[in-house]
Amino acid sequence: MTTAQQGIGSGFGFGSTADDVLDGIDLTGRLAVVTGGYSGLGLETTRALAKAGARVVVPARRPEVAEEALAGLDGVEVDELDLGDLDSVRAFAERFLASGRSVDILIGSAAIMACPETRVGPGWEAQFATGHLGHFALANRLWPALAADGGARVVSVSSLGHRRSDIRWDDPHWRTGYDKWGAYGQAKTANSLFAVHLDALGRDSGVRAFTLHPGGILTPLQRHLPREEMVGLGWIGEDGTPLNPAGFKTPEQGAATQVWAATSPKLAGLGGVYCEDCDIAPIAAGPGAPSGVRPYAVDPASAARLWALSAELTGVDAFA
Repeated sequence: MTTAQQGIGSGFGFGSTADDVLDGIDLTGRLAVVTGGYSGLGLETTRALAKAGARVVVPARRPEVAEEALAGLDGVEVDELDLGDLDSVRAFAERFLASGRSVDILIGSAAIMACPETRVGPGWEAQFATGHLGHFALANRLWPALAADGGARVVSVSSLGHRRSDIRWDDPHWRTGYDKWGAYGQAKTANSLFAVHLDALGRDSGVRAFTLHPGGILTPLQRHLPREEMVGLGWIGEDGTPLNPAGFKTPEQGAATQVWAATSPKLAGLGGVYCEDCDIAPIAAGPGAPSGVRPYAVDPASAARLWALSAELTGVDAFA
């Protein structure tokens, strides 16, 4: 497979923070929409973008919680959005479009990880539905705002967890044999493939899309995992303290790659690539490689196939 997965020498790396990658970048007059922008990496992303001068819209399933978490940040506004409810996605997009504003940056940071079997909407598996289908519908409904004013950057937050599963084409909603980690992996693969095809469709309008692994970070994303499971995985000690050998980043470091993908001048003219540690990642040498993206998660044919499936499921396709 011919691939654009080649590092570009960004000058940043594992330890870089969101503030580091934004040093010298003025986002005054730019508008960003950050899903999940009030918790974990999303909160740090919102803080860093606002500090650099951006206006940040944070759509939240729990607006009151978001308001409290974001209190004191200038240039940030909260609206209501439940990514697991397509009517809620439509309503948010309609409200935003009615404001007449364009979007310069859209970051899909909201996710669920390794939850017990949960169904939303018409019986869809919650991790795939919320993490992928909700973001798919959101980007398509916001398309007029994304394509305005020269085009936006869209950042779809994937994970190294994509290696746990390709798309289960015969059963994407895990109606049989549900496995919480496999379902999480499929959702993260979907996040990556979404960016690949959105970039292919949107580049002529100036819209470029990126996907990424932020690194391992202990955040509220782990809320569904029992402590004993995280101990068994080697993430934390018996007392709950993070274990350094696990290679965890701080939230400030974890937010860096998505902020870099959303703003770096070095990515001008590029798109449809998977990033990690603030650079374009290589294709993983194998399933056990310590870094890189598996080929199936950036395959253009699979990306187009997933787009068609997602459009059929959601009834939304800005390019139809």
